[in-house]
Amino acid sequence: MWFDQSGFDLRCEWGERAAEILSPLVDAVILVDVLSFTTCVDIATSRGAFVFPYRWKDATSIAFARDVDAILAGPRDATRISLSPASLLHVMPDTRIVLPSPNGATLSLLTGSTPAFAGCLRNAEAVAHAAQAVGPKIAVIPAGERWPDGSLRPCLEDWLGAGAILRYLSGSASPEAEAARLAYGQHEHRLAETVRECASGRELIEQGWARDVALASEIGVSRAAPRLTGGAYRSMNPIRRGYTAPSSAARRRARCRIATSSCEFPDA
Repeated sequence: MWFDQSGFDLRCEWGERAAEILSPLVDAVILVDVLSFTTCVDIATSRGAFVFPYRWKDATSIAFARDVDAILAGPRDATRISLSPASLLHVMPDTRIVLPSPNGATLSLLTGSTPAFAGCLRNAEAVAHAAQAVGPKIAVIPAGERWPDGSLRPCLEDWLGAGAILRYLSGSASPEAEAARLAYGQHEHRLAETVRECASGRELIEQGWARDVALASEIGVSRAAPRLTGGAYRSMNPIRRGYTAPSSAARRRARCRIATSSCEFPDA
């Protein structure tokens, strides 16, 4: 079909429908949600954590976290595990985290049996090499954000993240994939400033999350290549820091603390 960019090794298309349509046609999928799901996945898994994507932000996420013996990420908060990249900087190895998100996490659940990777600016090169090791046909899918009515809002930061990853992928590129590469090249010299000034960056900064935006804007600082395996993202190249993994009792206490708080999650 004309919309599946057939005939090209490297494809790039937006959102849920792209994940559904392109995943069965390629060897691997790289999902991009820079602010903030895939950035969170990169930071957490690079420290040896496991991240379970989950779409819904209601009481079912509490039950799911209990079922997989994981900590449920709470509302965006820099001091406890949440959809804030800064909150995951000191996560311990083997921590199991359920991370709800209507964008990146939702796309993760639509890739079926096709190997799926979480890509962002931080791990663009690492994730590109890991995906291409699976096979030559790669779909890079920027997640986008949401308008108030729930419809897809294509966003600059995810387009640039896709372009950064595509820069490291070899093979014939669709015009859409090449356009993402060119967009990244145009902004590479002032990437952090561009992400700060784009709509999504401005929104988070105005809400007090400037550090999250700064972390998400770092390019090539991570060698993590988070792959979705058994329902959870785990890195092929985690950084082990010698921490003691939390016990099951500690994880249960953490889940209890989070379960008693609000289950309203930010739309990222």
